[in-house]
Parts: sequence; C-alpha cells; structure tokens
Amino acid sequence: MSVIPRNLPPTGVLLLGLAVPAPGLAEPPPVTTGSLIREMVDLRRLAELPDPSYRTVQFSSYDRRSRFPSQPGWFANSDGFGGEPIPNFEEVLREPGEDGIGEYLICDLEGPGAVVRVWTARIEGTLRVFLDGSREPLYDGPAQDFLQRTYEALSPSAAGPFDGTYSQAEAGYYPLPFAKRLRMEWEGSLAKLHFYQIQVRLYEPGARVTSFHPDDLVTYETDIAEVAQILAAPGEEWAYGSSRKPVEITATVTAGEEKELLLLEGPGAVERLTLKVQARNVDEALRQAILHIVFDESPRGQVQAPIGDFFGAAPGINPFDSVPFTVAADGTMTCRFWMPFRRSARITVENRGGEPLTVTGSALLADYAWSDDRSLHFRARWRVDHDMEASETLPKDVPYLLARGQGVFVGAAALIMNPTSVPSSWGNWWGEGDEKIYVDDDESPSTFGTGSEDYFNYAWSSSRIFTHAFCGQPRNDGPANRGFVTNYRWQVVDALPFRERFDFFMELFSHEPVPGFSYARIAYHYGDPKIVDDHMPLTDRDVELPRLPDSWMPAGRKYTEGTVFLQVEDIVEGQPATSFEEGALWAGGRLLVWHPGQVGDELVFTVPVAEDGEYNLALTAARRPGSGSFSASLDGAPLELNGSTEAVGLAVPHRMLSRNFKSPSVKLSAAAHTLTLRSEGPGDIGIDFVWLRPTPR
Repeated sequence: MSVIPRNLPPTGVLLLGLAVPAPGLAEPPPVTTGSLIREMVDLRRLAELPDPSYRTVQFSSYDRRSRFPSQPGWFANSDGFGGEPIPNFEEVLREPGEDGIGEYLICDLEGPGAVVRVWTARIEGTLRVFLDGSREPLYDGPAQDFLQRTYEALSPSAAGPFDGTYSQAEAGYYPLPFAKRLRMEWEGSLAKLHFYQIQVRLYEPGARVTSFHPDDLVTYETDIAEVAQILAAPGEEWAYGSSRKPVEITATVTAGEEKELLLLEGPGAVERLTLKVQARNVDEALRQAILHIVFDESPRGQVQAPIGDFFGAAPGINPFDSVPFTVAADGTMTCRFWMPFRRSARITVENRGGEPLTVTGSALLADYAWSDDRSLHFRARWRVDHDMEASETLPKDVPYLLARGQGVFVGAAALIMNPTSVPSSWGNWWGEGDEKIYVDDDESPSTFGTGSEDYFNYAWSSSRIFTHAFCGQPRNDGPANRGFVTNYRWQVVDALPFRERFDFFMELFSHEPVPGFSYARIAYHYGDPKIVDDHMPLTDRDVELPRLPDSWMPAGRKYTEGTVFLQVEDIVEGQPATSFEEGALWAGGRLLVWHPGQVGDELVFTVPVAEDGEYNLALTAARRPGSGSFSASLDGAPLELNGSTEAVGLAVPHRMLSRNFKSPSVKLSAAAHTLTLRSEGPGDIGIDFVWLRPTPR
C-alpha cells in the first residue's frame, strides 16, 4: 500500500510493506465464551463477512398487535407495562393462577448460537435459562439481575471493573454460546412490569460452538479482565495492530471549497482516523463540513456525513469514549472502525459553511489483503429531516438505512433537536417509538424493539448524561428531554449481518405534538462493492444547524398540568449579586445567575400560593463547568430536592445543561411562602424558573 498525504509537500510515495495473507483460507476455530469476549474489542473482523456465518435476531416484549405496516396496531405501544391485550411472549406455558403468576416462553431456539446482548427497563419475576436441552437451568433467579447484570448474575462473587463494561446502562453484554439449544422462560405476573430484549446469534448449521459452562468464568478470567479494562477506557487502552507511523493531516478549507486530505493506494486499510476542526463557530462547522470517504474509485462515496455527526459528537463537541469512537473535550475526534480497500481510498472535506475552517489530524494505516469473497467497505450514511412534527397520534417510521446487497450493520446514532415547551419527561419525551429492523427475507421485523431509548440501552426517557463502550447519551440539554439530544449505539458483538436486504426504521412517537422537530441520524455498516442503498446527496438545507426557538416559556401539560411557573427575576427578594445570561436554552431567553460572595450567602424568593393544597415545588437550574452548590429551605425548614436534603452540586465537565430539581409533596396554605437557597460551595448558581405543581389526588 502506498500513501500520498495531501496538503503536505509532495516528497514522494511512502511504501507500507507487504500485505498479510488473505483471510478465510482455513477452517475457523470454534466459537467459545473466550472468543466472543475477545470479539467485543475486535473491530477488524467487522470488515469481513462473518465466518462462520450467522444471523442476529431479537426477542422482546414488543406489542404483539404490531404485525404489518398496513394493518391496525402497527404503532401499538403496550410493550411491558403490564395488562397487555396479548401476552408479550412466544407462548403461554402455564396460565396465571389465583395469585396472577403464570409461566411464559421468551425463546426456544435450536443451535448453534450465542446470546450477545440482553436488556430490561425493569422486569419482575423469575427468569430460567436452559442450554442444550438440559433439565437443570444455567440460571434460575431474578429476571432483572440477569438482563441488566449478566456477568454478575452468573458470577456473584466476581471482583473487577465490570459495571460499565459487561453491563452498560440497562443492558448486559456478557456472551453465552450454546451448541444445540437455547430456551428462556419467565415466571411472573403479566400485570407487573416485564420489559425485555434478548439478542441472539444463530450460526449456520454445522458451525462449531462450545457451549457456555460456569467453569468458563475461571477458564477465561484473563480475557474477561483484559477486555473489561479496554471497555472501561477504550481511548486509553486500545491496542492498535499497525506499527506504522501515523500520516499527518492538515488542511485549510475555504467557504464553498472541497479539499483532499488523504489519497491512499491499496491494498490496505485505515485502522484509525483522527480529525479536529477549528473554526470561528465550531458547532456550525462540525455540521457544515462534510466528510467524504471514497474507496476504490466509487462514484458515490461510501461515507458522506457532516464531520461532527460522523464521529457521533454533534451538535458541537460532546466528549465520550467508546470502542469505535472517542471524542475529547478539546475537539479531537477519533474513529477506530477498520476501513479496508483494494485499490485506493480518498478522504476529502467539503465546506458548506460561510467561513473558512482548518482540519488537522492523522491516519494510522495498516497492511491488508483484500478478499473478493469476504472483504467489505466501511460505510456511513447520514440523513436529516427538519421541520417534522413529532406526535403521539400520528407516529411515523423514520428510515435510518435501506440497503440491498450483503454486509454487516454495526451501529447508529440519533442527533435530534426537540423544541418542546413542556419541561418534564412526561410531556417532552420524543422516543416512545420502537426500532424495526428487517433482514433478508423477513416478513416482519426480526429486531422489533420496545422504545427508542431501549435501542440505545437506557430506559424511562432518562435525561442523564452517560457514555459507555457500546452506548451513550453524550448530549441532552434539558430540562428533561428538551433541546439537543444525542444517542449512540455501536453493534460490535451484536452486529447484524445481512445477505440480501437490510431495512432499519425507528418510530418517531412523542408524548405530544411537537412542530419544528429536527431528526438527524447516521447508520454505520459494511457492504460489498455491489451494495446499493437509499442514500441521497446532502443539500445545503440538510446541513443547516437547527436552532432552538429564541424564546420559550414552560407549558403546563402532561406531568405539569396545572403547574404555575414563576420566572425567578419576578420573585427574587432584595438586590442580591445577580446578573443575566441570554440563550435559547433558558425560559424567556435568559438565565438569572447568582454570584454568592461566600459559603452561607442566601438567595431568597417569595413564592405566592393561590389556594391551600399539596404541591410539588421545583426549580430548574443550570449545570455547567464552574457552577457552585446550594441547599434549599422552604419557610425555614430544609427542603428535599430529588430525594435528598444534601447540597445540590451543579458543576459538570464540558457541558451546559438545564436540569429540574423537585421536592416531594408539601402542604402549603394560600399565602406567600419563602424559598431560600444557601450557597454551600464556591461558584455561580444559575436559576431559570420555579415551579408550583398541584400534587394529583
């Protein structure tokens, strides 16, 4: 392979050495617990058709009324809350008794295969897992323990950094291979919560698979520990295969210009691509600078996406660390997806913005022998729909990727702007909709989910910031789920191979109508040179960075029905040390910022109550770097916020967040009440507005 680094002095061609032997010539080794664990940090194998081949399917508690798009019930949403009109299982094994407890079949599969991911938002009852027809269950215990913390459930005495590694958000990733059969049964009450997702690989007949045995926890303990260490901090712990010196990249791209960053002659591969964008307005540049990656002279580049969205960082820089991508707080963005090519690879950046930008970085190149039978090109397809209306009455299937040919799907990211004026999760949640994935000859989706956040491995419309090796929410502005929201999920051990067809839809199903909704998403996959998909060239309108309304006021609907919202500048007492900051994130377009001089300073508000009753008192505050902490009292008594009377710390790294802090129900008379905030630590405190919500009876 040779490389001609662009925008550097043309000093010649760099020879990178001989190619490695072609893959797939020898019979693959047997699939074991250890080999599956190592696959969790092996990105190279995703660039080739799997050997042995397999198909990944999902069993879940989706609403069984959802059959076909043209039939009633397609958007039905009873998927584990209890009381479903049709039991959310494959079969009823034992009808419920007088205690309401019955037995239900989750799955019963002939092997060989492997469980590669499990998830639950919450599930009552008992789960039993049987392998290879054994009458004795491998696991017989609380369903939630197994579905969220599989490794710990199988090895309760194990010690090590496993939270956030084999368990990520609400999902479990510890793999369980089986040679002949997998059967899962659930015992519990259909009236209680029972959400679940089980992802299983089904290997081709004759594939050699060694079934999981409890001894594997000891046999592969070194692999388990080493992989967990990488999953905990991929950016620091990742071991690259190539020993080549990275090729430096630097380019200044003027408005309207497309500039070549790198031209490579093959065969070879890009093992790591690192880029950083500098511009007057970096957020806009990350959306309006289009990254093009073209392999083997394809007339349509296999990658065409805004550069920030490609790295999962958008909008703006939102730091996270995962297996294929790491985004640092200084804007350095790294991709570790393996990118092989036969003849050439060309990387360019197109500036659709109105200002110049500079791109710097490097590429780590590796030797690779292209196989016409197995090798695949890396592909990333980005698309956006602006000015949509999210709705609960008119949900819609939003396409992520429609492809024909063969390849492997390896993940997706959703990058949305939700301009709702309701400040609470029940009311401003956008993601009630399910993922629906068709593979090859599916008549109905072989992956049918239970909610958008469930696909991304979390639950309950959570606004928390979290990042893991395979999933994360690196941005969620708030309050609750208002503003810009970014979710990612990388399907590495749970990748989805396809031979003829791959169609991925995600329902857009919100709690209430929200006009002006912007929904960007990117689908990452590998495909052979004959693959075709539904990608459309990007327009200037596509890459406009959506903006929140310049001014909004919180609305009383759903959870906030009947709530009185008080702007803090209208109820603050005296003349405290305060100032205002403007921004579309804040109600009325501005945030009151209190500058306490020392610990113990107080900020006092007068809260008028019109009628005697029970209320939840809440305030919406700014969380950002350098913020201080406070405690609260109401009429001189300590006020519990979000379940604690301890000081509320508002400082977070890297981000600007709007977050709600709510009290339990308190009795208030029709009078003026005093809400006091006391500074408990250095730093400014931003308060947006105060709520007074009647407690439902």
